[in-house]
Amino acid sequence: MGEASTKDNAAVRSTAQIEADIARTRTQLASTLDELAMRVHPTTVVAQAKAKALASVEQKAGRAYVAASGAVEQVKAQFVDEKGSPRKERIVPAALVGVGVVLLLASVRKRRRG
Repeated sequence: MGEASTKDNAAVRSTAQIEADIARTRTQLASTLDELAMRVHPTTVVAQAKAKALASVEQKAGRAYVAASGAVEQVKAQFVDEKGSPRKERIVPAALVGVGVVLLLASVRKRRRG
């Protein structure tokens, strides 16, 4: 019974209805093709690639910032106590090492020039 009613509905459709369906399908197809053309257009592909690369760089920069910030906090904790006061017993040796490195570099440069 279902097949007979489907055939009857198909037979009842007028030429105008069929033409309208064809026109609607053509319009939908044209819209789909326009969208596909836009997606594969070189400008669109380049813009998407740039956006993806920028997002990746920003994400990596953010991770690097967080890592560096954590490292700075760890180093700071070595030279400052819980109250925020400097730990002289750690600052003085570190400063002496820094001065020694500077003096070593200065003597190496002096030997190269002289």
